[in-house]
Amino acid sequence: MKKASLPNVKGIPLAGAVPTGSHCSAPGRDATVNQGQEKTTPAGKRVITVALAGQPNVGKSTVFNMLTGLSQHVGNWPGKTIAQKIGTYQYNGTTIRLVDLPGTYSLTANSLEEQVARDFIIKEQPDVVIAIVNAATLERSLYLLAELLCLPAPVVLGLNMVDVAEQEGVRVEPHVLEAALGVPVVPMVAARNQGIRELVEAVDTLVKNPMRYTPRRPEIREDHRAVLDEIESLIDGYVPAPYPSNWVALKLLEGDTEITRMIRTRLPEDRWEQVHNVLKQHEDAILAVAGGRYEWIGRMIRAAVEQPRVGQVTLTDRLDRVTTHPFLGLLVLAGILAIIFWLTYTIGSPLQGLLDTYAVQGGAELTRQALAGAPPWIVGLLADGVVAGAGTVITFLPILVIFFAILGLLEDVGYMARAAYVMDRFMHAMGLHGKSFFPLFLGFGCNVPAVAGARIIDSPRARMLTIQLTPLVPCTARMAVVAFLTPAFFGRQAALVAWSLVLLNLIVLALVGIVINRLVFKGAHVAFIMELPLYHIPNARTIGLFVWQNTMAFLRKAGSIILAVSVLVWALSVFPGPGLENSVMGWLGLLLTPIGRLMGLDWQPMVALITSFIAKENAIATLGVLYGAGGEAVGLAETMAASIPPAAALAFLAVEMLFIPCAATLATIRQETGGWRWALFNVGLLSVISFAAGILIYQGAALIGWGT
Repeated sequence: MKKASLPNVKGIPLAGAVPTGSHCSAPGRDATVNQGQEKTTPAGKRVITVALAGQPNVGKSTVFNMLTGLSQHVGNWPGKTIAQKIGTYQYNGTTIRLVDLPGTYSLTANSLEEQVARDFIIKEQPDVVIAIVNAATLERSLYLLAELLCLPAPVVLGLNMVDVAEQEGVRVEPHVLEAALGVPVVPMVAARNQGIRELVEAVDTLVKNPMRYTPRRPEIREDHRAVLDEIESLIDGYVPAPYPSNWVALKLLEGDTEITRMIRTRLPEDRWEQVHNVLKQHEDAILAVAGGRYEWIGRMIRAAVEQPRVGQVTLTDRLDRVTTHPFLGLLVLAGILAIIFWLTYTIGSPLQGLLDTYAVQGGAELTRQALAGAPPWIVGLLADGVVAGAGTVITFLPILVIFFAILGLLEDVGYMARAAYVMDRFMHAMGLHGKSFFPLFLGFGCNVPAVAGARIIDSPRARMLTIQLTPLVPCTARMAVVAFLTPAFFGRQAALVAWSLVLLNLIVLALVGIVINRLVFKGAHVAFIMELPLYHIPNARTIGLFVWQNTMAFLRKAGSIILAVSVLVWALSVFPGPGLENSVMGWLGLLLTPIGRLMGLDWQPMVALITSFIAKENAIATLGVLYGAGGEAVGLAETMAASIPPAAALAFLAVEMLFIPCAATLATIRQETGGWRWALFNVGLLSVISFAAGILIYQGAALIGWGT
């Protein structure tokens, strides 16, 4: 691989001046470059705030992770559902507070990401904005820069992926681009930690010498400049601080709904009528605004970029002929999914079993020995409630780490967008898009990491729908129950019955997805305008931090809920006692006996369903206790086969496959949706669906005279 040239841009004069007639927030007009914004700590150290902006897939997260490492705080923006990442970096006695803004293609408030990014720059007034662009797709990346330059905060341009650009036959001259833009330009290969220090140096220099910031900003097309001036004069004096009035006027011409709503509430009625009339007469003004930006981008590209020769086929083009092909792309995806399954079952599941044996069962046994003289209820609470609850959290770690590592690798190398593209047409019927496929697929291993994995989905509505559907994917615990019971009831037909039950789940999943989308989300479909990024070598640090952040988030938040729910369920299964059948959990099972009779079932299977809420495989242990088989496989299977007719057994297995999620999954749903509302909705929905399916199966079998 050819090594990219990374000239040191430190000390290069910032050429260029603000062009006459620029309609952006130029210093000296109605906005100024931030001066004196930095703060000092009690120890006298300087603290500056730097916003990191960029379009998706330009390497922004890599830059953020390289600079901040583990000194990051990850949460949600206040009142928003999208992630907020803030980290710190020390440089020459200065603490740089780095805020990673959501990836966005523009600053028009068409999405939460765009709204958050521009509100932070305007209202929080960072000392510097670092705009990361992809050197290989510079023309597309510069559109966001054109909007950033119209805001007051000074901008440093990080020209990332120059190595990928060279592979694609694109050659960018950083010195020429810097002279054309009038802002510092730093060439980088962030994945190799090249250019990162120079980027920080450029930020530090700009903060210390703000008067050297003289950018060449884009202008609105000439035929609409007088219209922009007229709008600005009409709103003058009514624009709230800290919004620049000329930027607000520009957004009104673009038809920005948020800015239009804000100005309409502040203008007198007669003044708004004048503004509205001007906007109605020039409804094509958005084309003049965008056209001016594209003309500006064209000048920058012509000055500083050497394009690949016509007809050149790049590595990305060759790979995409396979990975995005309607048939071959599915084969590639199937191979990757097979690897995920293989890793989960050969590495994740054995490790999960070892953790269960030594962390859960071993820890519970040590607790019992240590508390041998204590009251039985205290021993049970600590051993079966607390230790088992905490152990349950730990046992999920191997599968979580594997899943997040593979997701991070696929995302970083550029394949995730291709997988989403290939699966999009299959997911579209449920109002979802291709990204929802990966979390749903993971549900075959375990529903807990599948629900947590839904956070990779950008759209809040699609993420919520994916979470609601995930418990319908049959996990390994449910399949273990099916694999244990089907041979006893159906003999040689056991495999056919098992696959039929899996197919039932998938059909119900699709139907429920369609119904929820149409009734709850009013049939809305997610706009799936997707960029296919260039393939590039993944960064181990970025992937490692992705795994660490998501795993720790699960342990901190969902883990505490799982522990609390585990203790509660334990209490319900032992009090007032004695025996499971005399506990609150047993009473709940007895209350369901009338429903059980509609499925040909006595109270014992209904109690087993309730206890499977703790963990799906608990159904077998409960049945072993209630049928007096002591949990022994052969004895329990024979006893149940003699007591339950085949039609009732099929109904029971169908209910078990479709029943409410386990406690850990429910706790994770609560965590990922931010409250109990959607978690309880899922419990109610699956309760109705599962019992309805069981009743229909048994009554249908009775109607035709089979197995009853």
